[in-house]
Amino acid sequence: MSAAKPEPAEGGSAHAGEARSSAIMAAGTLISRFLGFGKTWMLAFALGLGSTVNDTFINANNLPNLIFLLVAGGVFNAVLVPQIIKASKAPDRGADYISRLLTLAVLVLLTLTLLVTLFAPLVIDLTTQNYSPEQKSLAISFAFWCLPQIFFYGLYALLTQVLNANGAFGPAMWAPILNNVVAIAGLGMFIWILGPNVTNPHTLETWGPFQTFLVAGFSTIGVVAQTVILMVPVLRLRLRLRPRFGWRGVGLGQAARLSVWTLLTAAVGQLAFLYVMRIATIPGAERLRLEQAGDPAAERLPGNAILEVASQLYLLPHSIIALSLATVLFNRMTRASQDGNRAALRDALSHGLRTMAVATVFGALALFALAGPLGMFFSGGREQDGVMLAQTLTILALSTPFMSANFMMSRVFYANEDARTPFFIQLILALVNVVAAFFIQFLPADQIIFAIAILYTGGNILSVMVSAAFLRRLLGHLDGPRVANSYIRMGYAALGSALTGAVALYLMGSYQEDGFAWSGRIQALVTIAVVGPVMLVTYLFLLKAFHVSELRDLLRPLLGRLGRGPAAAPAAEGTPSESPDRATVSVDTGLIPRISGEFDAASFRAGPKMEHDDDNAGTGAGYLPAEEIPNTARGSMVRQEIPLPGRRTYQGTAGHNPYFRTRRKKKK
Repeated sequence: MSAAKPEPAEGGSAHAGEARSSAIMAAGTLISRFLGFGKTWMLAFALGLGSTVNDTFINANNLPNLIFLLVAGGVFNAVLVPQIIKASKAPDRGADYISRLLTLAVLVLLTLTLLVTLFAPLVIDLTTQNYSPEQKSLAISFAFWCLPQIFFYGLYALLTQVLNANGAFGPAMWAPILNNVVAIAGLGMFIWILGPNVTNPHTLETWGPFQTFLVAGFSTIGVVAQTVILMVPVLRLRLRLRPRFGWRGVGLGQAARLSVWTLLTAAVGQLAFLYVMRIATIPGAERLRLEQAGDPAAERLPGNAILEVASQLYLLPHSIIALSLATVLFNRMTRASQDGNRAALRDALSHGLRTMAVATVFGALALFALAGPLGMFFSGGREQDGVMLAQTLTILALSTPFMSANFMMSRVFYANEDARTPFFIQLILALVNVVAAFFIQFLPADQIIFAIAILYTGGNILSVMVSAAFLRRLLGHLDGPRVANSYIRMGYAALGSALTGAVALYLMGSYQEDGFAWSGRIQALVTIAVVGPVMLVTYLFLLKAFHVSELRDLLRPLLGRLGRGPAAAPAAEGTPSESPDRATVSVDTGLIPRISGEFDAASFRAGPKMEHDDDNAGTGAGYLPAEEIPNTARGSMVRQEIPLPGRRTYQGTAGHNPYFRTRRKKKK
């Protein structure tokens, strides 16, 4: 006699399991981000943070990721990823089906990459503004080296999902680390052979092919290495993947039609982002003109390299905590949506918003308080560049919680299989960004980067307001009083932490031009290492004083490993799986406020499932369940019920699709 399984209470074993999975993902991301910041620091040291060469390289190196996301990223995440994950449940583990998908994707990626690389001069013309002939020539040279990354980004995304579908989450978590190590090695050779920018300025006049190879070439080699290393664990799966042609009956056309709103959302977001980045190239071009004229005002012009570094810093709390937590909570949201349980869906959203805020609220105030030392540390050795970076970071930092909150809200729509509403949200935000960027280009050149930073901050806040308006129609309410109460108490704790940090910074002379933090990059790092822990200890103490219970949800996996807190209870034998029979993917469709153009591997990583569903194993039921039946997700005012995206054409035994031509020889 079996008793009904009770729903896990808030903070129970289900939440503990989610927190533990989130912590594991965050640990891998943390190492990758740490090395990524090391690469950023070395790039500024080698080329100078506020130099024309660095601005030009940053723009060219961001293009492969932006073009991939614009042209193919939405297709990969919205169409191919669900297909791979679901096909892997077949008796042959989807070997035949996945081989055909990989063959088709490789051919498309190769064609796209060759075309874009061939037309690199046109791509540079479309994505830059006011470049001089010399700067444009260098940009094209960088682009020829960097644009082949498009092919390897796409292949990496596909291999990642093949591994994820077979329960191997680790390799994709560590592969980006190799990418950063290779790029750092190239920059290290550059500094060792040619010297840093502080002692040996690297300008357009002194630049040559060897420098391009060490900077852009090693950047691309790193992306190649990140992809190639994934082939090792894929081969160990023994799926016998091989080139297979013949794609009739695969069902991609139907999946693409069902995912059209997701594809449009990605396209709108990336087009808006590309336009804003085009405006961001204006100050760098103006700086070069002033330098050639001998005008000292050139040193006070921030370029797109400063915006890029500030973006990476301000994205850190989101990347480590919010992204991984949202990926895991997507499972809970999906289960609630398929059950038609609005209360459970609202509870998952509330839990996610409150838990991630423990990190993002503190991150916002910490980045704001430490903007000066952080700016100096990443300045490349020039104090003026450090000042401009600090100014940009202070504008962006305070909007960190809003950016993460919007990302968490967008997961609700996708869990409810509503891709139409995110498109409308994206369209509103994209229009605001494009119109604002159009007017920003007419500002004085020294104000453009700061104005773009203000635009992104306003976009972060606006995105939460617009998403909340749509979500209220779906959920009735958003548990507002409870969420607001938690944010207010965390805000007070973070404010007290920031005030403590400000006092510590004052005592260390950080608010004086000749103070300790501004005397060098090592001194800036020491300041961060001293003041940062002081702020963190103060914050934790105040969270305890204000009875912020969400802190326990965030720390539970760490305390459980140390034996000082509850760990996730193992699932009882025979209990039904809580994992939905669908793709559990972190589909980052580029919802503004995505700032950094650097490739984010986490966007193509499936969320780990809490339990495995083996109910259909060995049934020979074919690749996928019958998906022409509408699911239990409820419709809304802006959409109707739609079936899951997937393969509807063939539902027979795996390996016997009549549309797939086999070449097996008959035995005599």
